Amino acid sequence: MNKTNMKKNPINDFTAIMCYFLKATLTFGIVASLIVKTSCYREEEIKDIKYEILNNKESHFYIDFDEYPEDKTPLPIGVFDSGTGGLAVLNDIAEYKESDNDEKKRMFENESFIYLADMANMPYGSYALEDNTALLQEHIIKNTQFLLDNKYYRNAEDTEYMTDKSPVKAIVVACNTATAYGMEMINNFLDQAGLDIIVKGVIDAAANGVINYFSPDEDGSIAVLATDGTVRSGAYVSAIVESKMELERHGNILIFQQAGIGIAEAIDQNKDFTDRSLEQPREGYMGPSDKKEDNLNIDLSIWDRYNFNMENEAMLYEGDPDDPYNIQINSVENYVAYHLVSLMEKIKTRRAQEPLRSIVLGCTHYPYVEDTFHEVINDLRNYQEDGEYIYREYMADSIIMVNPAVKIADQLYEALEERDILANNHYKDSEFYIAVPNVLNEHVELREDGTFTYEYKYGREAGNIQEYVKRTPFSRHAIDDDILERLSGQVPTVYEMMVNFNNKNPKTEYLQEEKRIK
Repeated sequence: MNKTNMKKNPINDFTAIMCYFLKATLTFGIVASLIVKTSCYREEEIKDIKYEILNNKESHFYIDFDEYPEDKTPLPIGVFDSGTGGLAVLNDIAEYKESDNDEKKRMFENESFIYLADMANMPYGSYALEDNTALLQEHIIKNTQFLLDNKYYRNAEDTEYMTDKSPVKAIVVACNTATAYGMEMINNFLDQAGLDIIVKGVIDAAANGVINYFSPDEDGSIAVLATDGTVRSGAYVSAIVESKMELERHGNILIFQQAGIGIAEAIDQNKDFTDRSLEQPREGYMGPSDKKEDNLNIDLSIWDRYNFNMENEAMLYEGDPDDPYNIQINSVENYVAYHLVSLMEKIKTRRAQEPLRSIVLGCTHYPYVEDTFHEVINDLRNYQEDGEYIYREYMADSIIMVNPAVKIADQLYEALEERDILANNHYKDSEFYIAVPNVLNEHVELREDGTFTYEYKYGREAGNIQEYVKRTPFSRHAIDDDILERLSGQVPTVYEMMVNFNNKNPKTEYLQEEKRIK
């Protein structure tokens, strides 16, 4: 049965006696009773999600790991991300070959995958911005639990879950922010569970890849463009420095970071950051603006350098296009332009002698718009004011965009081969799930479009264990048509797998024809 109610942890006898005494004697008003309730039950309500999974048999999240399959060879590979960005990682894994030779066999052709997009809780980068990384880490463990478990729901309105999903033999954390805040925690949790499961994250792969582009004594600068959470974690800086030492690169390498707030959100059409149905600025916008400060300020003194597209509601503003105010970015392309200009301004201010040689696409959404990154970088290389190039001296002749997905594929295959658990399935037998708000949970707070409010999404307290979301199969009901159209062109192998899941897998037989991905 579905369990949504919290079950209180036991408290020690002394505390219980004291609470009982207070409740029996404090009868002089509502305020006193509220004080008692807060002091006596707060400890009970706050739980550890790992404890729930490992020990609480009454919890929805409990897994009996003694029953986990011993033979892991036929099991699928689990992949999770906060949204659709991880599908680009999965696509690179599914298409991975030993070389670029088209005649070579795909190395993962006999593997199947289970993908989870935690869309209800995305973007992950904002949890650090709102000083709530404990809740982010809880989401990460819940994602891990889902991949290891057998439960899912057919839709958000269902009261009972299905139990015919397979557990996994490996987990790919296809999210930079989740890797930064969760890799060590996932591995510790698996140790507690007594599971020997392969876990791979994207940050170490990217760090290794970007350093490999430098010769042993070459100088240069590296830029990491990632979510705010990933940047704040410092994980990329640490990983790049470690790779530099391991690979014995002795040149002077500078590392710059830029928090790409809004890029991933715009790609996934998060309405806190973009809403193409609007023509005027609105309340509740969370992206850069001339009204904001620090890393979200649109600096009007360098307005021309951004070269924003002002047409077709790609920017929302008041006033004249040549002299706008109350400015809000409303397109993916303009978010990329804003953040690359902000990055180059940092490098220019530093007057770095080591030119920018590589940009790490430190969010799995960014490769979807890699062409836009190249276009903006080329525009900035050639941008002039009063006949002088503003950024060219700080840029190498060719700047490499580093996508960690291919390196992840290489590491994953090597680990499976080393453990002798390569399967004989087929990648078309893969499954795709998305986290949607649990509309039957009376505690959730939703906007008119059915998504969590920003305040609720980032203001919840970790340890208040509930089913905030339900994991349901991908469908046209759960994913917007324009996102599906983008995926069909940018990740064709994965899109074919999604179509197969919606039309040939028994788990989606219940879907109405118009809700199937075609």
